[in-house]
Amino acid sequence: MKKLNGRVTVSVLAVLTTAIALTGLMGIEQAFAQEEEAASTGGSKLLGAGLAFGLAAAGAGIGLGFVGAAGLAAISDNPKMQSRVFIFVGMVESIAIYGIVMMFIILGQ
Repeated sequence: MKKLNGRVTVSVLAVLTTAIALTGLMGIEQAFAQEEEAASTGGSKLLGAGLAFGLAAAGAGIGLGFVGAAGLAAISDNPKMQSRVFIFVGMVESIAIYGIVMMFIILGQ
């Protein structure tokens, strides 16, 4: 299987970010049909929450790929490193958790 180069990865992330932004902009049209005060914040909340969680999850996924590959190599050399690798994997996964917490904070306001 051929490895993906950096251009393909950046292109995929750009397409995903554009899709998230367009989804948030669709909510703005519905928000303008309501009161003026709610209209200025409704779509922005959806866009901000989507970007906060989506980009955090994408970053955590990319980071987990690197940490997981290095961790498996370290465990194959020295099985006693397993607990340390799990700690590093947990640190990378916490980025996605921070993103979902920020999403709930944005939507809760």
